[in-house]
Amino acid sequence: MDLLEEYRRATFFFESGDPLGASRLLEPIVEAEPHNTAVRQLLARAYFNSAQLAGAEAQLRALIEHDPSDHYAHHVLGRTLERAGRFREALPHLRLAAAMKRHDDYTEAVHRVEEWLGKSEHE
Repeated sequence: MDLLEEYRRATFFFESGDPLGASRLLEPIVEAEPHNTAVRQLLARAYFNSAQLAGAEAQLRALIEHDPSDHYAHHVLGRTLERAGRFREALPHLRLAAAMKRHDDYTEAVHRVEEWLGKSEHE
């Protein structure tokens, strides 16, 4: 298997709106190249975009374990946990990402989850 060609195909699938197809192509590449962060990140995004949240979470946790300063991995892990309704677990990752890098998406995600948690405490 030509891993680079498969990665290019997976990227094409992902960018064409087929994250499920991309994830199927990326899984064997991650197995063959477990330390390739670009491939693992694209797989995590493909899982997230195809609602395979457990898979996304596993890939993002592996990225964070490898590089705890990866603000993007923290943000997407927070978004994954938020999407799964696990707001208390999501908030620390979202806050950390927002503290590491100023980005509107990061700030909005923190506020959205804080607001959700505030509402749930008053119910």
